[in-house]
Amino acid sequence: MKEETSEVLSIEGRQVRITHSDKLYFSAQARISKLDLVRYYLSVAPGALAGIQDRPIVLKRFVNGAEGEAFYQKRAPGQRPPWLRTITLSFPSGRTAEELVVDDAAGLAWIVNLGCIELHPHPVRSRDLEHPDELRIDLDPVPGVKWADVGRVALEVQALLEELGLRGWPKTSGSRGMHVNVRIAPRWTFTEARRAAIALSRAVERRAPALASSKWWKEERHGVFLDYNQNAKDRTTCSGYSVRPLPDARVSTPLHWKEVPDCEPADFTILTIPKRFAELGDPHAGMDAAPGSLEQLLELANKDEAAGLADAPWPPHFRKMEGEASRVMPSRARSSTKKPRTKMPLLVVANSPDKQAALAGLERWKSKYPEAAGLLAVDDVLVDSMRGRSSTWTRIRVNLRHVPEALRPPQETPDPDVDPTREWRRRAGG
Repeated sequence: MKEETSEVLSIEGRQVRITHSDKLYFSAQARISKLDLVRYYLSVAPGALAGIQDRPIVLKRFVNGAEGEAFYQKRAPGQRPPWLRTITLSFPSGRTAEELVVDDAAGLAWIVNLGCIELHPHPVRSRDLEHPDELRIDLDPVPGVKWADVGRVALEVQALLEELGLRGWPKTSGSRGMHVNVRIAPRWTFTEARRAAIALSRAVERRAPALASSKWWKEERHGVFLDYNQNAKDRTTCSGYSVRPLPDARVSTPLHWKEVPDCEPADFTILTIPKRFAELGDPHAGMDAAPGSLEQLLELANKDEAAGLADAPWPPHFRKMEGEASRVMPSRARSSTKKPRTKMPLLVVANSPDKQAALAGLERWKSKYPEAAGLLAVDDVLVDSMRGRSSTWTRIRVNLRHVPEALRPPQETPDPDVDPTREWRRRAGG
């Protein structure tokens, strides 16, 4: 039996034990151990802490490394250092949880030791848990969209924000998209912040209709989706300097706006960011200096509502909200006159906690049905990152709208077909 390796780090006068310190957390491409990951976060601690300090944080734990399955842990571990504080959050479901608040580099190292490759803070400070101080604009490209188009939409966001007297702070998502965070005064509720985000998403779509989409249902999206629902209560996104569970250990990297048009997200990894941080500092260091107002965005939301635009769909685990549009996929909805609506021919081809395994299943499906696969448009492949109560998985669907009926494959058992939430949804009657 291999002897367990551990290392005790002295961090600002506190002792943090890193267990299984030589365990590889990345091995498919970059070879990075747990201790390497901890040392990375310590090297950029001022920047990483700026995004999580004084905020409750959800622990997204990869206990078997980046290639293993992750789970979300809202409740703070019972066994924790006495110097780590917690705060009690309430959620839309009515449940509550005592969540960790990380204030210093020692706390940062401690949660990374738990397997937290990414950092997922809530957009609130511990002194006011009901009023977010950050508007989060998540630019999520559909499959096949070029990185340059993501940057173009980000610049449209910047222009709109400036017209509204707001300042956006861009960063790569660490995956295929980009985030723009806006510091705001904590005067508005989550519902108001989300409403402001919807108005912004629709306004950007109007400014760049060929590139941007505010549509919630994936079968209606094109280009770059502005995910307004990241501003709903209980939603979190990875913060600046978070490492993402990709083979190259890519980092969600804060940028200056001048870097947006020409940057390459693959250049920002755990191996390159410490040098960049040491030489350039944190591009988001001044974010807290000038919080803005949502008043003009909410005025825009009022104009949209007066023009007949209803509230957009909420995340599925929220109750039906007053004024919300139908929470039914258009392909399953009926028209108001009860006439049959053409149903989108969607097939589920893969479900897996391992995104690469799901993508491999898609390739097998394409090999099995090459004629149909050859007729798919880039946005006919829907790669959904699904999030349950504590588990995540990838669902891949294909839209056969461009495939003649005679050539459409039947719905078969997805390959693979591993949905970690299926059992509890069955027990709940879902």
